[in-house]
Amino acid sequence: MVLIGVMLCQAQVQTERSSIHGRVLDENRAAVSGARINVQGSHAIFSLITDANGDFALSLVPGEYALTVNAEGFAEAARTVKVKPATSASLEIILEVAGSTATVTIMGADTLGYRAQEVSSATRTSTLLRDLPQSITVITKEQIGDQSMESIADVVNYVPGITSHQGENNRDQLVIRGNSTSADFFLNGVRDDVQYYRDLYNVDRVEALKGPNAMIFGRGGGGGVINRVTKEAGFARVREMTLQVGSFHNKRFTVDFDQPLSHKLAFRANGLYENSGSFRKFVYLERYGINPTVTIIPDSQTRITLGYEHFYDRRTADRGIPSFQGRPADIPISTYFGDPDQSYVRAGVDLLSSTIEHQSGRLNIRNRTMFGVYDRGYQNFVPGAVIMNQTKVALSAYNNATKRRNIFNQTDLTYLWSTGRIKHAFLAGTEVGRQLTDNFRNTGFFNNTATSITIPYDNPVINTPVTFRQSATDANNHLKTNLAATYAQDQIEFSRHVQIVAGLRFDYFDLQFHNNRNRNDLRRIDRLVSPRVGIVVKPLTPLSIYANFSVSYLPGSGDQFSSLTAITQQIKPEKFRNYELGAKWDLQRNLSLTTAVYRQDRTNTRATDPNDPAKILQTGGQRTNGYELGINGNITRAWSIAGGYAYQNAFITSDTTAARAGAQVAQVPHQSFSLWNKYQILPRLGVGLGIIHRSDMFAAIDDNVILPGYIKMDAAVYVLLTEKLRLQAHFENLLNAKFYLNADGNNNISPGSPRGARVGLIVRF
Repeated sequence: MVLIGVMLCQAQVQTERSSIHGRVLDENRAAVSGARINVQGSHAIFSLITDANGDFALSLVPGEYALTVNAEGFAEAARTVKVKPATSASLEIILEVAGSTATVTIMGADTLGYRAQEVSSATRTSTLLRDLPQSITVITKEQIGDQSMESIADVVNYVPGITSHQGENNRDQLVIRGNSTSADFFLNGVRDDVQYYRDLYNVDRVEALKGPNAMIFGRGGGGGVINRVTKEAGFARVREMTLQVGSFHNKRFTVDFDQPLSHKLAFRANGLYENSGSFRKFVYLERYGINPTVTIIPDSQTRITLGYEHFYDRRTADRGIPSFQGRPADIPISTYFGDPDQSYVRAGVDLLSSTIEHQSGRLNIRNRTMFGVYDRGYQNFVPGAVIMNQTKVALSAYNNATKRRNIFNQTDLTYLWSTGRIKHAFLAGTEVGRQLTDNFRNTGFFNNTATSITIPYDNPVINTPVTFRQSATDANNHLKTNLAATYAQDQIEFSRHVQIVAGLRFDYFDLQFHNNRNRNDLRRIDRLVSPRVGIVVKPLTPLSIYANFSVSYLPGSGDQFSSLTAITQQIKPEKFRNYELGAKWDLQRNLSLTTAVYRQDRTNTRATDPNDPAKILQTGGQRTNGYELGINGNITRAWSIAGGYAYQNAFITSDTTAARAGAQVAQVPHQSFSLWNKYQILPRLGVGLGIIHRSDMFAAIDDNVILPGYIKMDAAVYVLLTEKLRLQAHFENLLNAKFYLNADGNNNISPGSPRGARVGLIVRF
C-alpha cells in the first residue's frame, strides 16, 4: 500500500501506536479496490488507497481522526475514529451507490477482475493507468488464476503486440513490437535479465509496458519490458493450496500462506513443485521454488519488505522440428530430433531483495535492493536442413553455460507540491549495479570427429557417441558490468483535463571483457541519455487521449553482453525511437478500453560495407508501424473479459548484416487477436472460453520459411464445491488444431500442443 499526499507527524508524540485493519465494501459486500481514504487528525494528515481486496492498514498514535472514503461511482463515506493507546482494531466501511445519474457496476467478490486501476512501475509513482501516456497491459492475479497461467508465454497470449519466441526452447524470449529480447524482464521493477524460464507461482500480476522504457528501466527495452510484481506479506490472512493434474503427465502443486504475526509484522510464503511431461516424445520438466517474504511496519510512515526466492528448473532440451520447402516439415508433431538422454536445460536462481519505503511530509523515499545468483546451462541437438528427397536431415550439437551475479540498488525520491493550481509529482532517483558473468561453450563432436552428421528423417532419435569440447571459436570469457544512472521526472497536472509526464535519464554503462582463452581484455563505456515526454488530455474524467515520445539504447555488446570483439567495442549503441498516439476509456468502474497507434524506429544496426565486406557500417535500420486495441474488466457482474487485437508491420528499412531492405522481421505477424471470456452462470458454476488467432509469419529474417497462421480455442469450467473448495478444469486447443507456435531460425520450429486438459483443486483453509 503506497502512502500519498501529506504526512505531518509531531516529533513530541511518543505514545505507543495502535493499528487499524480495515476493508471497504459495497452494499453487496463486494470489495472496493482503489478507494481513496483520507485521514486527518491532530498528529497526521495523509491518504492511502485500498488494495485489490479492498483492504487497508493504519498505524496511528492515540487521538481522534476523521476518515473520508471516495471511490468512483460511490457516494463519499465519512467516519470518525477514536484511537486508544496500544490497541488493535478492525474497521469496515460500506459505500453506497452514487446518485441515480451515475452508472455503476457492482462486482462480486470473486470477480474483482481482469482490470488493474493503477501501476507504479511505469513512472515509479502510483498512477492511474488512464493517466499514463503509454500502452500498458496488466495481467491480474484473477486472470492468471482463471486461465491457469504458469509461464510468461502463457501471459503474452493475451497481450496485444507481443509474441513468444522459441528462445531455443531454453529460456523466455519475446518479440515486442518487432524487437526480439531475452533480457528485458524485470522483477518488482529491478532487472532480471538472465536467460531462463520464469514461473508465476509467486506472482501477483504481470505488467507489459510497450515502447522504449529506458527513462525508467535503463538500457535496452527497445520494444518494451515485462515486469513481474510478486506477492508480498500482507495483513490479510491467506491459506491456499492448488493441486493440479492433466494431460501429458502434468502434475503441479502450489501453496500460498500469508499470516499477520502482529499489527506491525507479517509473513508470507509461496511454494511450487511441478513434474510434467509433454506431447513431444522424451520431453519432461521438473521445477520447484520457494519464496518467503516478511513485511515490517515500524511506524505509520515506514514500510519494510524483505524477500528471498530459490527457484530451480530442469527439463529436456528440445529444438523442435525442421522445415521443408518453405514450411514446417510434414511429420508428426511429437517427433524428437537428437539424443534426448544427453539433452537438458537447467537453471538455478537465488534472489534476495529488500524494499524500504518512508514518508516524510510531502517527500516519499523508497530504496530497493536485489541480489541475484544465477547458474544456468543447456546441452542440445540442433536439427538443420532436410535433404531434398526427405530421407536425411543434418544434426549438430553443443552445450552452453552461464553463471551470473547481479546486484542492483535503486533509490527514488518523490515530492508532491503545487504552484498555484498546477500540481506536481516530482521524481528524482539513482540506480547503481554490478553484474559479473562467466560464459562457457562446447561444441559436440560426433564419434569424436565430426561437428555435423546426417540422420534418418523418419527416425531422427540417435544414440551416436558425442564428445563435447571447445572448438576454435567457442566462448570462454568473464565479463564485469558496472552501471550508474540518475534520472528525473515530473508529472504535471495543469488541470483535471491536461497532464504532462516528462523525464530524462543518464546511464553510465561500463563493460569489461576478459577472454580466458587468449587473455585478451577489451572494454567499452557507454554514456546514454534517454528522454521521455507524454501529454494526456482528458475531455471527460474516464477518457484519456495521449501522445508519447520516448528513446532507448542498446549497447553494441547486445542485450546479454555475452561477448565483446574489436568491432562491437567500437560501434555506437542501437537507438530506438517510439512515437505513439492513443486513448484509454474506462467504460465503467471495472471495464477499460485502450487503443494506440505507433511508429517505432530502430537505427544504428550493423550493415556490411558494400565496398569492403570486411568492414561494418552502422547504416542498418528497422521500422515497426502498428495499431493495438485492448479490453480488460467486467462487462457485467457475471461476465469478465480480457484480450485485444494488434496489427504490426515490422520491416527492414535499410540493409543490415542479416537482411536486405524491405525484408519482414521474423516472428511478427501482421494480425493477431485474442479474447478470453469468463461467465458466472450460477453462484457456484462458471465457464470460460478463449480464442487466439495469429496470421502467417516468417520463421527467420531471410523470409524463406512461413509459420502458417492459426485459430485456437480454449475453455474452462469452475465449480465451487464449498466455500473453501473449488474445482477448476482448463481445456486447451478444443478443436485440436494443428499449428506451429514459434521458431528459432528456419529449422528449429516448435509445434503447438494438441488437445489437452488440466484439472486443479483449489483448497482454502
